[in-house]
Amino acid sequence: MPKTPSTNTNRPALRRNQACRSCRKRKLKCDAARPHCGTCVKQWQALVSVPAPVGYAHPSEPQCSYDPVEGLTLAPDTDPLEKIKQLEDQISHLKNRLYEQEGTSRSISPNYLAGSSTFHTNVISHSSFTSSGQRSETGGISLPHASLSMMNLGATDSPESRFRSQSGSPELYTLASNKPSPDPFMDLLFLGWNSDLPDPTTLNHYIDIFFKCDPCGSRVLHRPSFLASMHLPPRDPGFPHSAILHAICAAASRWSAQNVVTLPDGSRRDQFAEYHASKTRQYIDKTMASGEDIFSVMQACILLSWYFYQEGRWVEVWIFAGFQTRVAVPLRLNYPGTFSTHGNNSPGAYLAPPKDLRDLESRRRTWWMTILFDRIASVGGWIHAVDERDLGTELPLRTDDFEAEAAVPSNPQDLSSSDVFIHHPPQYTDSFLLLIKAVMLFGRVTDFNVRGNLRAPTAPSKNQNPFFLEGFTELDNLVCSGFLKSLPQIFQNNFGVTDAPEGSMLDTDLYMVHIIPHAATITLHNPYIDFTDPKCESTGRCVTSARSILAAYYVLSATSLDISRLHPFVTICWYLAAVVQVQLCKYFIEINDGERESTVWGEINVLRFAMMEYGRRSPIGTRQERLLQGLMREIVRMTVQKQPLQVGLPLYPFSHTTLFRKDESPRAAPEDGAAPLPNTPYEESGISPSAQSQQSSSVHQRSISGTSWPMHDVSVSPVGV
Repeated sequence: MPKTPSTNTNRPALRRNQACRSCRKRKLKCDAARPHCGTCVKQWQALVSVPAPVGYAHPSEPQCSYDPVEGLTLAPDTDPLEKIKQLEDQISHLKNRLYEQEGTSRSISPNYLAGSSTFHTNVISHSSFTSSGQRSETGGISLPHASLSMMNLGATDSPESRFRSQSGSPELYTLASNKPSPDPFMDLLFLGWNSDLPDPTTLNHYIDIFFKCDPCGSRVLHRPSFLASMHLPPRDPGFPHSAILHAICAAASRWSAQNVVTLPDGSRRDQFAEYHASKTRQYIDKTMASGEDIFSVMQACILLSWYFYQEGRWVEVWIFAGFQTRVAVPLRLNYPGTFSTHGNNSPGAYLAPPKDLRDLESRRRTWWMTILFDRIASVGGWIHAVDERDLGTELPLRTDDFEAEAAVPSNPQDLSSSDVFIHHPPQYTDSFLLLIKAVMLFGRVTDFNVRGNLRAPTAPSKNQNPFFLEGFTELDNLVCSGFLKSLPQIFQNNFGVTDAPEGSMLDTDLYMVHIIPHAATITLHNPYIDFTDPKCESTGRCVTSARSILAAYYVLSATSLDISRLHPFVTICWYLAAVVQVQLCKYFIEINDGERESTVWGEINVLRFAMMEYGRRSPIGTRQERLLQGLMREIVRMTVQKQPLQVGLPLYPFSHTTLFRKDESPRAAPEDGAAPLPNTPYEESGISPSAQSQQSSSVHQRSISGTSWPMHDVSVSPVGV
């Protein structure tokens, strides 16, 4: 019987070696289909239709392969692990070559962070990048453009760049706008530049504002070396830490605000500042866990703390005040020379010894700014994080000597010196050093009040003579007169305010030196004010200090200087003076002395106006004014004045600071009911500002002499949540 003819007889015969390797080996028919022949596909489908045994996995595709096409060669069979090792070695080699190229480019043009075209040309000529993945003939390293584009994605859409794109500020612009021809390799060459930071031009703008305007955190940084380090490549060990740069952006935004949002409670939030503050906190959290770059991050923490203080964010202020001191103690910054190799069964300092004079002085200033922040944050009546007896670090050098890196011996004074508050060696005295002493003197007042009330069964009584308390007389003499009278003549007769035709100047440190002792006097004596006793010394001390703080403000307001450039602690001093004035106003209301009541209302409104004016740039001023309004509710209800919060309003609706200036148009009165500055009694007297202040104080003192004062229970706590 003849065989049935095959159905595939018309299929063309395959040439030799055209069938797949698997079918040839097993001598099966093959259709040579690509990528897998039909026979191998059927066998693979039958295999995967049955579950694989335990520990075995079916192949993901048919095991079908063909001989190579003529003209092409197959890759040699290599071990995958060996191939991975080869790739890792190649990557390591490329990284080393890239670092060498960075070093070469740095020596050619160290100012490349400013976006100079010279740097762009030199780098391209020295690196000789090509579009292939091979090394070029000149020894440079080449990477595919696709890889460069992928590496460039991370730096193009950061939250900060979105803030800049939304902001209409003409002062802020990106580095890309200055580049003649954007190149993806430039982003790679900025290797290490933190994409969360602003572009270099904008960042330098904020750094410049920070050092010119900031009266707080800028004291811890060595300005000349810091500005020079900004010209280094981002990966250079001398380049500033990103945490410090983020903190500078947050602090400087106070004078270059953008994306400001008003919250329902009336407070403001700067989105740009909030973003960089959150980035700084991320570095702080990371360092808390690892200890990496602890000193640089601590400096960033100080800058961030002062930013929170300017914002009046009291909870964060108190938390960071304690955090900074607890971090600084293990670093042994409280030891002489900021380093110690011995201790009571404790290891040595976390930090190595200072490497040079600049490093030593930077540590001293970092420590003292930490202690100042702790003292200022505690003026409301809280214990300090570090006791004064545990402060062994000598006082820092003068700012001029610090910036010039002069080879000056260490300051011989520290807080254990018996005459530290009344003896000021000329070669170790400037306004910043006097500010440290003034704040530490205020800290002694806080310590005295807190320790006196800690175990006292009752609050201080107005019938109690505080001068019988142990240590009170000595502290009173030092705070009320000793410190200010001991100032060198050049500082004693200068309030830090000059308004000359060649340019106005404000030494905010020296200005604070003249009013902090008066604020400390009010804090020390306020619990013992007794208006029923005309001979009560505490009443006289508080009223005199309040008038002195007010007179110092008159001196400043008589110039064209911007009060928002003052140290934010000034708002606390204004608040303490206003507390005394509120008590005084209540007394005049009770005795029905309308004339003097109206005078005191005007003085209260002056202080309110100062706080609100300061609050236009730093919310701490607005918060203190609201706290003061809480204390004023009773006298507002009691007074017969029709509009007590507008007493002292001048005849014309513009500020005292611009009333007689010809180079400015008058400024409209505030819409929120704030009283502009009233005319002072010595406006046209032609005497110096310091003499004006003294005359104003004496005039006010004579107007209240011989009066009995009833005691009122008004809180003197200068801060509140």
